[in-house]
Amino acid sequence: EVQVVQSGGGLVQAGGSLRLSCAASGFTSEDYTVNWFRQFPGKNREGVSCISGTGASTYYADSVKGRFAISNDNTKKTTYLQMNGLKPEDTAVYYCAVDLGVSSCNFYLRQDLRAWTYEVDYWGQGTQVTVSS
Repeated sequence: EVQVVQSGGGLVQAGGSLRLSCAASGFTSEDYTVNWFRQFPGKNREGVSCISGTGASTYYADSVKGRFAISNDNTKKTTYLQMNGLKPEDTAVYYCAVDLGVSSCNFYLRQDLRAWTYEVDYWGQGTQVTVSS
């Protein structure tokens, strides 16, 4: 059984940093992606970042490019989202999701990015990130 467990998040002042973790288990394939989404109150989830299982492929939404960094620790099958330079507009519930059978983040870029959230298979429980001004 595939499980995705998130940790991290919390409250930080603008300009501060947080690190989110996403631990995946229950599969052995190297063909997968780990994806971070966020959801603002009353809005649909939006894609934030993606990394392939090998780490060879990554993607960042324009809104976080240069501030967020995604990485894998394959020994722990854990993916991290390091969030620096946080802004109040980054306040949201952040979700990690694993997509099996996909080896590159480019898979999502070839289609309407609004479909990205519907492509992934297994979701974490979500974690609140709040950035105060």
